[in-house]
Amino acid sequence: MLLKVGSKGDDVKKLQTKLGTASDGAFGPGTEKLVKEWQTKNGLTADGIVGDGTWKKMFPGEVIKEDVIIPSGGPFKLEKLKGHIPESVITQIPDTAKKFNITNPLRLAHFLAQCGHESGGFKAVSENVNYSADGLKKIFPKYFPGNLSESYARNPEKIASKVYGGRMGNGDESTKEGFKFRGRGYIQLTGKDNYKNFTKFIGEDCIGNPDLVATKYPLASAAFFFDSNKLWSICDKGADDATVTAVTKRVNGGTIGLPDRIKHFKEYYNLLK
Repeated sequence: MLLKVGSKGDDVKKLQTKLGTASDGAFGPGTEKLVKEWQTKNGLTADGIVGDGTWKKMFPGEVIKEDVIIPSGGPFKLEKLKGHIPESVITQIPDTAKKFNITNPLRLAHFLAQCGHESGGFKAVSENVNYSADGLKKIFPKYFPGNLSESYARNPEKIASKVYGGRMGNGDESTKEGFKFRGRGYIQLTGKDNYKNFTKFIGEDCIGNPDLVATKYPLASAAFFFDSNKLWSICDKGADDATVTAVTKRVNGGTIGLPDRIKHFKEYYNLLK
């Protein structure tokens, strides 16, 4: 769970007490400002969002139990999604839908089905590049010929810097920009050029603070991918398996995990329509 602007509940009150402000249990801009100041003083990314890292440093050994308010009204029956996707994802939908022209249940169901599969059930928000030597040779053979993989194995920074270096707007391997701009979000935004384009759209500096894509904009960055790749027009073609397949090919480059994507599309569409 994340505590951020819009969150409510006892954990917000506890947070506010820690920050020395009025404990009304509503996370607003004032609380966000104080969180950023506290994060800066404690060597953390000052994004104004209280995730596991910030909470554990504030309150070692405790976990967040946020009272999530599920939005109601509008074009979607979002309350129907409760128990089917994480509530932290549901709370991101209204703003994301508004920004990226997700105007009907058909588009939203296609979008959520792809996001859910690509992120392992909305769990992964940052690319895992912690590969063994054998894994590197299997997945990235052209980057790791001979025994080179052994000197990179289990070193995510070195691996991503090499694999993504010198392309997608990243500097060469020595700049480590390949690691800095590795995949983040539910459909992984990857490469400095894509981070620049997303920064221009969202109006917040994801070049200086790329972790924002994982912590604050995992759903919005995925919708940015859909929008940039003109996927909404494909979604609009229908609710049949052929349409899910067409969307999957654009997202995945193939049809990996297609049965799971179809299953969840049908689940979400039946709930939302």
